[in-house]
Amino acid sequence: MKLTNTLPLMLAALVVASGCSKSDSTSAPAPAAPAAQATPAPAAGARVVTIEANDAMKFNVVRIEAAAGEELKVVLKNMGTLPKEAMGHNWVLLNKGVDMMAFSTAAMAAKATDYIPPAMAAQVLAHTKMLGPKQTDEVTFKAPKEPGEYTYICSFPAHAMAGMRGVLVVK
Repeated sequence: MKLTNTLPLMLAALVVASGCSKSDSTSAPAPAAPAAQATPAPAAGARVVTIEANDAMKFNVVRIEAAAGEELKVVLKNMGTLPKEAMGHNWVLLNKGVDMMAFSTAAMAAKATDYIPPAMAAQVLAHTKMLGPKQTDEVTFKAPKEPGEYTYICSFPAHAMAGMRGVLVVK
């Protein structure tokens, strides 16, 4: 959002810089042109949210705000060192109103499907794969059109119950 507010200033600086003659000693702003042209590209694609997970069963980002229908790319990085079988992590965005505890309980028995219970798959809006130590995965999706709070969790057994969760707030 800050880039949006600074874009008019950057463009104004480019207009002023382009009006300078070659004999002017202020030709240094010219290299800024590629950066200004590259700035709009991220706005056209998904906004990237990087979330780190760790061996303490915590996400470093526990709240994401988004506009209804906004395209997001969540990049999950498992910063832990414990083996995947003991401390795997994923990022699972649940539909509005889903009982997180019921989902987490059902997930405990779903090892074969990376702890995403097949009977509750329709309650999942987006998810990454289960990650071992030092692994990264990403998922791109559109925020729901209905405003409200959507819980996200790690569905590895007992992680959400231990506090490994957050909320996507759609405005």
